[in-house]
Amino acid sequence: MNKSDFYFDLPDELIAQHPLEDRSSSRLLVLDKSDGSIEHKVFRDVIDYFEAGDCLVLNDSRVLPARIFGVKDTGASVEFLLLKRMEGDRWETLVKPGKRAKVGSKFTFGDGLLEGEIVALAEEGARIIEFRYKGIFEEILDQLGTMPLPPYITAQLEDQERYQTVYSKVTGSAAAPTAGLHFTEELLGTFKAKGVHICYVTLHVGLGTFRPVKVDNILEHEMHSEYYEISKETAEVINLAKASGKKVVSVGTTSTRTLESACDSEGKLSEKSGWTDIFIYPGYEFKVIDRLITNFHLPESTLIMLVSTLAGHKEVMHAYDVAVEERYRFFSFGDAMFIK
Repeated sequence: MNKSDFYFDLPDELIAQHPLEDRSSSRLLVLDKSDGSIEHKVFRDVIDYFEAGDCLVLNDSRVLPARIFGVKDTGASVEFLLLKRMEGDRWETLVKPGKRAKVGSKFTFGDGLLEGEIVALAEEGARIIEFRYKGIFEEILDQLGTMPLPPYITAQLEDQERYQTVYSKVTGSAAAPTAGLHFTEELLGTFKAKGVHICYVTLHVGLGTFRPVKVDNILEHEMHSEYYEISKETAEVINLAKASGKKVVSVGTTSTRTLESACDSEGKLSEKSGWTDIFIYPGYEFKVIDRLITNFHLPESTLIMLVSTLAGHKEVMHAYDVAVEERYRFFSFGDAMFIK
């Protein structure tokens, strides 16, 4: 398939700039993958599509305050975006302007709280920086860093926690697993009361997930790797649910990619961690997940390709046309889709 097969026309005014005051009050487009039928709901209604014993799988990764501003030894100001941790204190970063970050260039951050040196170049213009500091890196980053909102969000975010899920726990993402932003503690309590198993996986979202597909033939696209973990408890609960004929519902493309990367050929999970660069596009057969809660994604993105794989290309592109027509809000702070 070609990337143009996943294009749709999206008016700029439908790109959500602010989160809703009540996370669970966003709109929900329900797409039945068996017949392509569509319903319009409110997000908190999603509980109605679950039965006791089903599994709701959430990505508990927490977004790093990954945008930091440094000063080069020449006095020039430079912006860094931390993408992912390599070995030790080395990080893959995006730098603006990149021409100021040649190998050997040195930078200070926060009046010397943090120092860094560019030690290598990486793919697509990224840089590898090695940091030096005293104390705990994450605490220093909390002091110096700001939330790395996606470039299509131009408004300021007053409460940084609104770009975190309420269940985020393991710090390491460069972007939020945004399908989870719709959940509140109250709604999660409703799931538990109904007997739905709530399971957590961790996948640290890198910007590679959102990088555009630059080749016409999507088979030639290469994904960037991202780190994931699945606990023994999560694996056992999901395996039991599958064996009992219950549904496994993944929240977001990140949770989906984690489960599908970690399972064996039979769809069984075990305690596991590692790096995944799985690219899910039409033709792939899902081994673990049955249903998906997701946001509305960019045209021609790997994310809409994954969604099309589960629900059907024609059905998803039609649903997106309906979402535009019905004025749904798109992207990180937008509305949601449930594929049942």
